[in-house]
Amino acid sequence: MRPILLNPGPVSLSEGVRRAIARVDLCHREPEYFELQDSVIQGLLDVYQRDAAAWAAVLIGGSGTSALEAMIASLVPHDARVLVLENGVYGERLSRIASIHGIHNQALSAAWGEPVDLAALDDLLAKGKFSHVLAVHHETTTGRLNPLDKIAALCSAHGVALLLDAVSSFGAEDIPFGEPSLQAVAATANKCLHGIPGLAMVICRRESLAQDIEPRSLCLHLQDWAAQQAKQSTPYTPPVNGLLGLAQALQELERQGGWQARRSRYLDLAGRVARTCEDLGVRQWLPAEESSCVLRSYHLPEGLTY
Repeated sequence: MRPILLNPGPVSLSEGVRRAIARVDLCHREPEYFELQDSVIQGLLDVYQRDAAAWAAVLIGGSGTSALEAMIASLVPHDARVLVLENGVYGERLSRIASIHGIHNQALSAAWGEPVDLAALDDLLAKGKFSHVLAVHHETTTGRLNPLDKIAALCSAHGVALLLDAVSSFGAEDIPFGEPSLQAVAATANKCLHGIPGLAMVICRRESLAQDIEPRSLCLHLQDWAAQQAKQSTPYTPPVNGLLGLAQALQELERQGGWQARRSRYLDLAGRVARTCEDLGVRQWLPAEESSCVLRSYHLPEGLTY
């Protein structure tokens, strides 16, 4: 029996994805590779029905954190003032990335597991001193699904750009791409999309990508990746097998009914686990309505440590 993974990512692979990543040795400078690259880019836009005229899907080699760093370093101007929403490890990581790149930032912090203070967010944005908000959608530290619709609406109301960590939600949770504030979303192949580690992506508005921002990084400058991919090239060696796997995974996602069907399946599995744990006297940490469909946290039974 093949073991399964019960962490939020990397995930257990389907047999189709397993076969795809080993199907062929492919050079990243050949036409066959660029056909693959184009299909994956379009497939990513199709997950949430984004128009390629208004949105770009930019592939980069690396983990989800690579996508986050590329997004922040490439799309936040040097004179920006950034508000970071923190209620877990990954919100804190956004602050760390901004600080490393010399971006002026301030945190609106809550304890791990606590909700974002929306009233405080509204007050801070109303003061007019922030140009951008950095937020985590699914904070996997605790399994909390932050209220993205409300966060994005507040950013839109105050004319503030929102850059989103959707590493653990893209492909399985609702993302309000229609909100004017939402400028970019960082994601990865190896979580809700069911691909393999090593391939990440940023889905961003073309107007945001077109900003003339002096590069803060060589290999994580999003504009370079986007420009080369637009002309069927690549600035550096990409994770070819990761693209082979993701192409298959995106086809499987579509056949299964898209992100909505995946969310429903995750919710069903989460409910089954919750009912069993309840029968065993193991309490869920966060209410189900505040949790993601991907991950749930539970109190350890008395006498156990982890």
